[in-house]
Amino acid sequence: MLQLSATFDLQQDVVSSIFKKEATVGIIKEYSGIVDTRILNIERDGGVLYSWKGETGTTRIGKYDPNTRQNKLLYTFDKQVCVSSCSLNKEETLLAVSLAQRTRTEERLRPVSKCLTLLIEIHPINNTKVLKAVDCRVRVQFLHPDTERDSVLESHLLLVAEDGYVEQLHVMLVRQEGYRVVMLSPECLAKDRVAEDFSWVQWDSQTQRLFYLTHREKAVLKCVQFCHDRNCETLFELVLELPSNPFTCMRFVNLGFDHHQETQHEREEMRMVVITNNTGSMCVCYSQPACVNQEITYTIVLVHRGCSKTFSVALDGTPSPCSTDLLPLFIPIGYYVVVYLSGHFLHCINTRQQELLCHSLFLSGVDAELGVLGSDSVVLSLPESSLLDLNTGRMYTVDLNPSFLMDLLHCSHRRPDSQRLAALHCLLLYMGPNAALELKIIDWICDNVMPFDTFDQIQEFILASLYRIIYKKCLSLDEVLPYSSVFEKKKVPETLDQVPGVTCTTELHAEPVFKGKARSLQGYWEELQWSTEKMKYFEAVPNPRYRASQNLPDWTKLLTTLKSKNKKASNYLRHIEENTKQVLSMVDSWNLDQKVVPLFQEEDSQQRALIGLMVDKLREHLNRHLPRLGKKKIDVLVVNYVAKLLELIRRMLESVWLKYKLGPLVLCLKQRGSSAEWAVFHVMCRILEATKTLCLPLPPDLDNSDANEELKFSILKRLPESMEQRICHLWDHPISSACISRDYVRGLLEKHDKTKVTLSYSASTNQLYNHQFNITKSRK
Repeated sequence: MLQLSATFDLQQDVVSSIFKKEATVGIIKEYSGIVDTRILNIERDGGVLYSWKGETGTTRIGKYDPNTRQNKLLYTFDKQVCVSSCSLNKEETLLAVSLAQRTRTEERLRPVSKCLTLLIEIHPINNTKVLKAVDCRVRVQFLHPDTERDSVLESHLLLVAEDGYVEQLHVMLVRQEGYRVVMLSPECLAKDRVAEDFSWVQWDSQTQRLFYLTHREKAVLKCVQFCHDRNCETLFELVLELPSNPFTCMRFVNLGFDHHQETQHEREEMRMVVITNNTGSMCVCYSQPACVNQEITYTIVLVHRGCSKTFSVALDGTPSPCSTDLLPLFIPIGYYVVVYLSGHFLHCINTRQQELLCHSLFLSGVDAELGVLGSDSVVLSLPESSLLDLNTGRMYTVDLNPSFLMDLLHCSHRRPDSQRLAALHCLLLYMGPNAALELKIIDWICDNVMPFDTFDQIQEFILASLYRIIYKKCLSLDEVLPYSSVFEKKKVPETLDQVPGVTCTTELHAEPVFKGKARSLQGYWEELQWSTEKMKYFEAVPNPRYRASQNLPDWTKLLTTLKSKNKKASNYLRHIEENTKQVLSMVDSWNLDQKVVPLFQEEDSQQRALIGLMVDKLREHLNRHLPRLGKKKIDVLVVNYVAKLLELIRRMLESVWLKYKLGPLVLCLKQRGSSAEWAVFHVMCRILEATKTLCLPLPPDLDNSDANEELKFSILKRLPESMEQRICHLWDHPISSACISRDYVRGLLEKHDKTKVTLSYSASTNQLYNHQFNITKSRK
């Protein structure tokens, strides 16, 4: 299900590099001279800070740059020390270090603080300032603000204490002798108290946000946003329904890796992480260890959706006592949150299409294994869809595996429909746009052209592909545009909202509180605030999601209006035609000469009207529910949406034509239809059926050139008689007129002598078709 790609290997990228350098100058002679190499922190730029102990009794700190794949020595302690936390400022002029100190036998009579926090000048190595000497662990983290200035002579350092408080130090710097960078007035550094009285804290390096959890009467999650101008503000608070006293000791998330943590602090009572996405979504994920009942429960609070989902999964195997081994990892992958419990299950939760379980993918057993991670791996989830194996020192990027998902689609005989639907959405939405992958999906549709018991795969392909085009533009579009045809059903099949062994409960959660000045609520925070407020509106109004099938009554009226001579009707038709022209102007930009299937070549009044109607209704729907987007943006979005619909159907037809190696003139009168022609015709009928049910427009059909007339006539001959009669009334052509006349004459003759006419009619039918067709050609 997941594919892991190695991005860093402590042994290969660091240890071997150090050995080569130090062996060259004779410092060490063998690998054993480099011992206790530990990853300490990962900075915002992806740089990996690490420490190692050498043969000479020293402890060194270095940095691995993933861009240059080079290692750099930052600082050397002249004795062996236990580095519990470390951070490097953006300009690489200051190094902050926390040392875990243990009292040796001969020093027991002297009081020694458990933690010594230092600030070291390293450009070049110069002064060292003691920031703290306390009896609690302190994590250090420099801010890495976004700035366009090449040289910044100030740095800001967070000190996160195990006692439950955060301080921010403001370090002013000065340049001396042209190259030396030293602290200005190191004896009196300015500092602010940022947060206090918390039991859990998480740092988000990419967005420069600090989340922390206070627990007095209720558990409250708060967020501090740090800005490039040294200011910080608490912008967000959310009350959470957590177990009482969820954390008995401080929990640090994304604040480096302390390899000297005391044993009594190792066991986690609860694992919690906050996951954000730049589109404006926020998820708070937490779980407690599975106990003797062998059932594990995890909750995803969808802040942007105003609700929480709590899942309970029955675990297979022998019952075991509560263990941190049975705490799942929460891995962000795009707008999915993957819940992974080694040896048990993998749940890929869709945080934007959360209404039904069938849009999230649950796997267990062999399907849920991550092959590169051993059974004894100690794995941590990192930001930016990454994992770290602390035992091996390897880091991996994590992504969905398209090959596995395609295999899952093909194994229809042993996979439930809910899994196939979830896999299809993963492929179309998260993995796309990808032309090669799209071609594989169309190929799968051709091989499984009949709809499944619980969903229509062609409808899902169309709606999910269209949704992919717009979902990054605005989070609230999720609530007003369709992404699945499942909601078109009067009742959703139970099998699409059930997963064996998994139960799910949905609850509304308390509304978040947004704080801070208006200037601060921009970008991400503005989008999140608007999304949470808009959810209240969507819950109150009926049918906020657009459904093209509801346009059917208007479409029927429009067909009547097309025949009307009323002036008001003419004005409305001109308005609809202008909509159509906007869409087709985008379609006309395609190079049709190179296309396999000849589309968009005729004045098809009915399809043109339906295209314009869809533009009109969709624009009206978005202006009513999302006026914040603005009319201009909505106009562009709607025209692009409908044009992409036509393009998508054209691509489907072209892919089918190429799959069966057909040309545009392959269907003709002169020979019996091949199996390939029948297969293509079957797919085309299914596309027609799928789009008609949803009331979606199709690309205008062929014109009446000689070649296309022959193609149309060959198709007409192969239709069932009842369908053939309906088509003849729609096709304005001498051939169709002849067919209508023939049926009329047939009816008259049958009244006169039913038996005699029946015997002679079947023998002369094809002769009449061919005769009329030849007459038409000769007239031209």
